[in-house]
Amino acid sequence: MSKTIIVSNRLPVKVLKKNDGELVYKPSEGGLATGLGSIYKKGNNLWVGWPGRFFKKKDKKLEAKKKLESQNMKPVFLAQEEITLYYEGFSNETLWPNFHYFNQYALYRKSYWDAYEKVNQKFCDEILSELEPGDKVWVHDYQLMLVPQMIRERKPDVSVGFFLHIPFPSFEVFRLLPWRRQLLDGVLGSDLIGFHTYDDMRHFLSAVSRICYISNHHGQIQKDRRTVVTDSFPIGIDYDKYASQAAHPETLKREVEYRTSLGDQKLILSIDRLDYSKGIPARLQIFDIFLKKYPQYQGKVSLMMVVVPSRDSVEKYKDLKEEVDLLVGRINGKYGTVNWTPIHYFYRSFPLEDLSAFYRMADVAMVTPMRDGMNLVCKEYVASKLDQTGVLILSEMAGASKELSDALIVNPNDKHQVVDAIYRALTMTEEEQKKHISIMQKTLKKFNIHHWVSLFLGKLDDVTRKRDELATKVVDKKTQNSIVKAYESNNKRMLFLDYDGTLVAFDSDPQAVKPGKALLNILDKLSSNPKNQVVIISGRDRTTLESWLGHLPVDFIAEHGVWLKDKEGEWHMAEGLDNSWKDEIRDILDIYVNKTPGSFIEEKDYSLVWHYRKVETGLGELRAREIISHLKYLAVNMNLQVLEGNKVVEIKNIEVNKGKAASKWVNHYKPEFIMALGDDWTDEDTFKALPDDAYTIKVGDIHSAAKYSVESPEVVSKLLNELTKN
Repeated sequence: MSKTIIVSNRLPVKVLKKNDGELVYKPSEGGLATGLGSIYKKGNNLWVGWPGRFFKKKDKKLEAKKKLESQNMKPVFLAQEEITLYYEGFSNETLWPNFHYFNQYALYRKSYWDAYEKVNQKFCDEILSELEPGDKVWVHDYQLMLVPQMIRERKPDVSVGFFLHIPFPSFEVFRLLPWRRQLLDGVLGSDLIGFHTYDDMRHFLSAVSRICYISNHHGQIQKDRRTVVTDSFPIGIDYDKYASQAAHPETLKREVEYRTSLGDQKLILSIDRLDYSKGIPARLQIFDIFLKKYPQYQGKVSLMMVVVPSRDSVEKYKDLKEEVDLLVGRINGKYGTVNWTPIHYFYRSFPLEDLSAFYRMADVAMVTPMRDGMNLVCKEYVASKLDQTGVLILSEMAGASKELSDALIVNPNDKHQVVDAIYRALTMTEEEQKKHISIMQKTLKKFNIHHWVSLFLGKLDDVTRKRDELATKVVDKKTQNSIVKAYESNNKRMLFLDYDGTLVAFDSDPQAVKPGKALLNILDKLSSNPKNQVVIISGRDRTTLESWLGHLPVDFIAEHGVWLKDKEGEWHMAEGLDNSWKDEIRDILDIYVNKTPGSFIEEKDYSLVWHYRKVETGLGELRAREIISHLKYLAVNMNLQVLEGNKVVEIKNIEVNKGKAASKWVNHYKPEFIMALGDDWTDEDTFKALPDDAYTIKVGDIHSAAKYSVESPEVVSKLLNELTKN
């Protein structure tokens, strides 16, 4: 029975050690652990991750391993140095600041990177030890970006999903990382890559385009003859858990205690982990400005600030804590009275019962990070508002702002805008509060954590199924032998051979790919064999094909089927073609040439081709989209077809089709053995038009109507060379 293997830096439990040496297993209350609990606890599913502590004694390590494995968890044990360099180092001092746009804090140390590679490989090895045919692997977050490709290299057919839980930065920021290409290649080992927001996905695709030189089509990337799908999946919370906790007697009891202590105060709530991305000092400065601008609220409004300790032994975090402490002290000293404390500051974590009481009490929740992947505090606050009163002030830099548009959305860098939002929140009518909260609750109920899990895994299953359905069979030694055997056993053979990308590799200069001696020798041997009929079927113009290959006894189908010629005849044109449309279309293409350095127009008898192989990566793809969009409606009215090839956009008569031309040859000569090789989607017409018993072979991509695929023109040469021996 196939299983799902969840992989994250941390297991959903933390292994703690009591003073007497006894190990205690404390479950995580995080949203991810809650949502994925329904997956890893079932059947033979598994969660792979670090148990959260370093084990000095072997017996304790074995004890923990046995206990965790009994609960469907496989621990990855890390040495103290690995924790320091991989987790605290590369993950949190290199990737974290870069991905959150705090590059001034990023450290680029080779020792960090080496440890990151090593630990990612350690995770991969643990996964592979459990991996069986049919299993799927779901890798989580920035600490394990190399794992998908490491798995793919060892198990090419496995189904792998990856989800990034923090923001993905813009290309200009991401490119600062010295190991940017390796990180992208690592993630691109996945079948499905998920992000919290469309913006993060867009930034990732831009980085892939500019760094890996791979474009995408509607979020789909062709990499290593695979299709990698990207999509946004905003993570939710366990809505029912927070709603029911808010109604729990223990929560109500604590709320009464806290309200009694605070007195008749309006309460603004702020809950964060200690981190520079959360904007805690700015939030305190904003509250200071608010009290100064609206003095009538002094003595009537308090800010309850909960800061959960995090990495405070690290210098930057230590400095941040000191800054927060100083600001809190200064504001309380400046405005506080005997009866009123402006800021109630707690530097510690609280159990869920307390947090739920805080959510219930708070008139306003202030969630204003400088940059955040999603931020679930704002969602927990909304879910806890059973009476639907309260106002959420939310930073537009948090992923949640894309869903919770009924919050007061603010730019955390615009302090006066946030100050005005606080005033608006405190003066908002109860009717308006209920209206906004109810809309947000409806969204959160539907798009909860369980919906997120099922949506991602459902999409991964769908992507994998389509991959397997579309995947052509790679021509291995056994397949090659069967093709050669069929070739040998028939006396009337026809070979359809595309030129660019099939017989020769692409070049930025279309005229720089003249056939070399080796290729000419292969074609000469094949075409000179009286049992063979070799047809060069290409998008190239007839003049070029004639000058390069005209001395050989081959047939030609040129310009995708505009011009036809058998080896004993003359060039003739396909019937019913017209090129009166070219002047109008050429004028349009000229506009794009003039504004796109490196692009040019190639003119054929019955088609026009816009080339962008020499254009800056990204700009060429953008212009290609513009051209296709521009010509879409014109083409229909003018009976034209707009084709997108490898770094080209071609416009031709709709009647022109490689498949139609190939069918004419087959119907006329009725060969016993047919083989067709091509590399782009114009060749798909040929593959579809040929009989079922034809050997159709796609060069490059494995997703094709062709039955088989080979990796490159070099492999094509080897295959054709085998045929020349018979």
